[in-house]
Amino acid sequence: MDSLLSKFEALGLTAEKAKEAAGNKKLAPTLSELIDATGQNAFEKAPGMLLYTLGTTVTKEKTPHASYIAKAIASGRIASTEQLSAATKFCVKNDPAANEKAFDEACGVGVVVSDSEIAASVKDVVDSAKELLVKDRYRAQGRVLGMVKKAPALRWAESGKVKSEFDAQILALLGPKDERDDPANAKKAAAKKPTDVGAAPSVAKKPAESKKWEPTPLETMFADGDISRLHKAGENPQIKPELTREHLEATKGMVITRFPPEPNGYLHIGHAKAINVNFGYAKIHGGTCNLRYDDTNPEAEEQEYVDSILDTVRWLGFEPDKVLYSSDYFQELFDLAVDLVRRDLAYVCHCTAEQIYEQRGGASKGPRSCCAHRSRPVSESLEEFQKMKEGRYAANEAILRMKMDMEDGNPQMWDLIAYRILYSTHHRTGDKWCIYPTYDFTHCLCDSIENITHSLCTREFTQSRQSYYWLCDALEVYKPVQWEYGRLNVTNTVLSKRKLLKLRDEGFIRDLDDPRLYTIPALRRRGVPPQAINAFVRELGVSTSSPIIAVERLENHIRDCLNEIAPRIMAAISPVRIVLENLPEDHLEMIELPYKSNDESFGVHKVPFTRVLYIDSSDFREVDSADYYRLAPGKTVGLQGVSSPVTCTDVRKNADGSIAEIVCRYENEGKQKKPKSYIQWVAECPQLGSPIRLDELRMYDPLFKHANPYDETVVPGGWLSDVDRDSLHIHKGAIAEIGLWDLINKHAATESGKKDITEKRPENIRFQFTRMGYFTLDKDSSLSIADAAKTSKGSEVKLIMSRIVTLKEDPKK
Repeated sequence: MDSLLSKFEALGLTAEKAKEAAGNKKLAPTLSELIDATGQNAFEKAPGMLLYTLGTTVTKEKTPHASYIAKAIASGRIASTEQLSAATKFCVKNDPAANEKAFDEACGVGVVVSDSEIAASVKDVVDSAKELLVKDRYRAQGRVLGMVKKAPALRWAESGKVKSEFDAQILALLGPKDERDDPANAKKAAAKKPTDVGAAPSVAKKPAESKKWEPTPLETMFADGDISRLHKAGENPQIKPELTREHLEATKGMVITRFPPEPNGYLHIGHAKAINVNFGYAKIHGGTCNLRYDDTNPEAEEQEYVDSILDTVRWLGFEPDKVLYSSDYFQELFDLAVDLVRRDLAYVCHCTAEQIYEQRGGASKGPRSCCAHRSRPVSESLEEFQKMKEGRYAANEAILRMKMDMEDGNPQMWDLIAYRILYSTHHRTGDKWCIYPTYDFTHCLCDSIENITHSLCTREFTQSRQSYYWLCDALEVYKPVQWEYGRLNVTNTVLSKRKLLKLRDEGFIRDLDDPRLYTIPALRRRGVPPQAINAFVRELGVSTSSPIIAVERLENHIRDCLNEIAPRIMAAISPVRIVLENLPEDHLEMIELPYKSNDESFGVHKVPFTRVLYIDSSDFREVDSADYYRLAPGKTVGLQGVSSPVTCTDVRKNADGSIAEIVCRYENEGKQKKPKSYIQWVAECPQLGSPIRLDELRMYDPLFKHANPYDETVVPGGWLSDVDRDSLHIHKGAIAEIGLWDLINKHAATESGKKDITEKRPENIRFQFTRMGYFTLDKDSSLSIADAAKTSKGSEVKLIMSRIVTLKEDPKK
């Protein structure tokens, strides 16, 4: 182990990465052999990393010439990932030692692209996309950069120089980024506009044009890294040439991908990345993507999850070309299993799980041994397999195993199980079958049957690639290419279905759509827009690393999205009564307020202004301070949308010392100095339904106290002990202005709104409670279409609001 560690560290790997590589039974010997082939024991970082990349990607098909590629890296002939990718492709079908000139041409060896050639090629692409760039400005930058990287003349150019030249030409064309490219800059610019002294904030006479918030384009997700250099349809080698011809006849050379979830639970934030990867890759290449349910375990599958998965895919903005099921192919898969037995590449086994574990080396990871049934005659296995199909064995009494390679270093080659007996009713096929294929048997063959060109999956399936290819070749069927990328993990949560069920069953959460979770139904219920989720996963890109991403990055996207799409409403979580002493008891004035300042597309609404108002308790202090800008005794503040400010003149208390009401003077006479701050308010006006009383306001903190609940160094009691039992805060007695009901009323009048309310999915009603955060209507609310059509909230209506995300704002202002 020590010799391997020093050997791998010489490549430039960190001590931790070198240890990980040395402990990988498949990678360690391969990488060691590649290093030995170079004849060197020390490397510069760039070639060292290329050698490591070669070691992690080399397969048996490429192994005969891997040492040649390693030497080419060490000598500097292969100096980039693009060249390495071309080299491995070339070596699949050719002997580089016998065709060095062809190898050099295919890999760009010795090709130098001058600075002037880079500039000219980049200019050609930028000019061709000029209309798009002028229209979408920097939002189109990623898409156009992807086009630049695909330019044939730049294939062997230095990527750093290409990127620098591209950035320079974009800057020359568009100029520096401004408010058109960054909503935050627009907000700052608006804040600097002069306002008349004494005037309250109001809708500008000529509001700025509404800028639609847009997630990162799909093209950016695939513009860089290995995924930008994947094979074209038909380029993947087959065991027989006619398989390629038949595949291309069926697909017409079109990219076909698939998203293959198991219908045994709700999808989560990690699946959102997988959906974007599979559907997105097909979309940008003009191809199609199927949704295929991997429904081979009837004991765990439910129709509820089937429906939820399709709903989630569509909610995220994608539409499957076909909705398929592994169970569509049960007969075909069975026939293929029979064929595998006839080829003497599968056998029926009667070993227990414990015996199989020992055959594979057991706890000591010792020598492996074959099952006693492995050598049984083909005719006997065929007969036994038929007995399994006919239900003549109990569960676990017999299995069908693939006859692979027990001596291979990859556990995925240790005679995997192809079929097992399950006496469970299947959600689609009922009781027709009592034997069901495993994932290891089903997945690659369904990909083959559907002519999938790119089988994209997460890195935990890297070892499965070898068995995937073995099975396709063993049956001499079309073999797709499997390519793995890093899965998405976020902090302060767990995503395991088993652990989510434990949280529910032990009462930590109400259900699997609890808004503190990161299942897609939970995020949806919390009011998170699908555009924000897409923006988050696309920004991360597609690589082979699997870091744990801070959940704050997702929240930033949610905040940016809601800032663009959410109307603003005044509210008070903990209302305090204010009496304007110099206004008459029956004073009623209708104040016009924008739903969003400086954006007329949101429209306006009117709210009553009366003698009695309510403000939030956080907007008042009995003891003032220099750094506090809201209401206090003797202090003047503005009221949002109201022309004159108010000054606190008295504080009346209840017998227990709590505030009964605050007395203020409405400064509506003479010229007033502009207040330093404005606070929100809600009028008391029963005849107009004001205020709207909210039955519950739910605020959520992270469900787990630490970023990584599995880290035993900070959570020694185990992940369940890290649950924050006080992460849900329920506020009673909150109120809002009547503009909230107007929004509900308008939404319910649309066809989509009627559907939302009928199906108890009101989370599309999103808004900002000014200075408090973004909120949505929770499905626990009691609201019918008839209720929502009324001009004001009735007593039968129950409104429960959930906070989607907080605002980033200085709480003192």
